[in-house]
Amino acid sequence: MALETASITVLGATGSIGTSTLGVLARHPERFRVRALTGHRNVMLLAQQCQRFAPELAVVADAASAAQLRSLLGGFGTEVLHGAEGLEQAAGAGADITVAAIVGSAGLRPTLRAVRGGGRILLANKESLVMAGALFMDAVAASDALLLPVDSEHNAVFQCLPGNFSRTRLVDSGVVRVVLTASGGPFRQSSTAELEGVTPDQACAHPNWSMGRKISVDSATLMNKGLEVIEASWLFGVAPEALEVVIHPQSIVHSFVEYRDGSMLAHLANPDMRVPIAHALGWPDRLASGVGPLDLVGLGRLDFSAPDTQRFPCLGLAYQVLRAGGTAPAVLNAANEEAVAAFLQERLAFTAIPAVIERTLAREPLQAVTGVDDIMAVDAAARVRATAVIREMAGIAL
Repeated sequence: MALETASITVLGATGSIGTSTLGVLARHPERFRVRALTGHRNVMLLAQQCQRFAPELAVVADAASAAQLRSLLGGFGTEVLHGAEGLEQAAGAGADITVAAIVGSAGLRPTLRAVRGGGRILLANKESLVMAGALFMDAVAASDALLLPVDSEHNAVFQCLPGNFSRTRLVDSGVVRVVLTASGGPFRQSSTAELEGVTPDQACAHPNWSMGRKISVDSATLMNKGLEVIEASWLFGVAPEALEVVIHPQSIVHSFVEYRDGSMLAHLANPDMRVPIAHALGWPDRLASGVGPLDLVGLGRLDFSAPDTQRFPCLGLAYQVLRAGGTAPAVLNAANEEAVAAFLQERLAFTAIPAVIERTLAREPLQAVTGVDDIMAVDAAARVRATAVIREMAGIAL
């Protein structure tokens, strides 16, 4: 029996998740048709993707980028839009599947727009749940959207849960603990003194995964795992005390789910994002991802250890804001994005990133979350505060 072709929109097509998604789609042209692609300012790559996948719509950041893309595409037939309105149109294009892979807080509004439009949402923008978890999950519940996680750890948890689990009654499925694994990043064995002199290029040299620079730095500080803890809590209805992180340098086991009978289920795969992407695209079917099989004999061993929250305090800060609730996670996310940007621009030391976040949290009042506009206002205020903290730490007069 022939399968019906599904239309797909990729928000963030030129990032690492977006390019991996298109790599999987290319293996299954009979199953998927690309409707829209967005690419911020990476115009050259987006033009190549448009020529390969022939979307109806392409969106970039601004008018200049849009003019450049139109020139590159010539009379190709793809409509080119730009800015927030263009993103809204792409997110609301009515695709059967939307991959939400825009990095950072910029992904919140378009991802929510896609959710409200229904269909299958492949969530790779963890910041949407970090900043506005309750609002986001309420929007999912109010629509007919099917939310599937693409982050390797959350996709692994999803695969280890019963097929009929309910996030509001997870305990009824017998789940007592969810364990997320972390590689430990490139500085897992570095001393505190060695961390003082870390450069952006060193922080972005992840030992196992190929990722963008921002998420690579988050991995190096363990903030990425902290954000994933918050995301997992909202996705699966897991209390902070039932969420654990373990360091697993091989990045082969992606998550564990422990049940009350004492059993623990684990998901194993090579560290390649095409595995969870293919799972979410094909679910409940299994699609070929292009990733080779595990060589268990070649691996020989799998190691696990507790994270060192003294050397890497960002993980503890994430647990702190998860317990605090309200706008605290949004403040943490905004402060982290500003601190990481300053580090990548060599305006801030690697070891100062958690200090910026902690000081910003201390100076921003905790508020209840009432709406997206309020969240974005808190995000903007926290960025101003974090920028001031960064300047203070650098000894720059305000």
